[in-house]
Amino acid sequence: MYEILKRITDILAALFVTLIFSPLLILICLAIPLDSPGPIIYKHRRVGKNGKIFHLWKFRSMFDKADQHFVKNKEFMKKFKKKEGWKFRDASEDPRITRVGRFTRKYSIDELPNLWNIFAGDMSMVGPRAYRKDIFGDEIAEQLKLYPELKDELKIALSVKPGLTGPWQTSGRNKLFWDQRVKLDAAYAKQRNIFKDFWYVLKTPFAMLNKW
Repeated sequence: MYEILKRITDILAALFVTLIFSPLLILICLAIPLDSPGPIIYKHRRVGKNGKIFHLWKFRSMFDKADQHFVKNKEFMKKFKKKEGWKFRDASEDPRITRVGRFTRKYSIDELPNLWNIFAGDMSMVGPRAYRKDIFGDEIAEQLKLYPELKDELKIALSVKPGLTGPWQTSGRNKLFWDQRVKLDAAYAKQRNIFKDFWYVLKTPFAMLNKW
């Protein structure tokens, strides 16, 4: 019953958010190509429910083909693939990000195209953050070398669809270490219910307004 109710709620909520943010979506679509040449939408390979790979849609926040360029830079990769996670804690340190990208990332606006993934059924409005599997490698495989004790909890975390918002997105984001993130995701998967989902949705606007 929960899964059926959650899917109906996902579709209705995604439609509502799309309508509410439509003026902002249009402005961002205009601003991105004016700021730097390249596509408006960027697709990431991510790990979904039960390990299914899907393409996550986001507004492009980096220079076009920045990943392909910097993956060959050993100094950059040494800083990027660190134990804290697969992001710079301070976005100002990341040379790949554009001016518009710094703004959209700061307020999580770059993730609004995730709404398409929700309509498609690959994601939910609320759930764990989707784990990466892209040009930089397999995030899960790399991090499990550092945290092998999290294998069982990670399996639990991957038993549900990733979400546009959720425990990681509203509880510290990049300030959390990877092991903290997995534990949060697993705890959500074990105890998920429609009321907890609603609570994370209520927390999301405040999390969006906070700096990284």
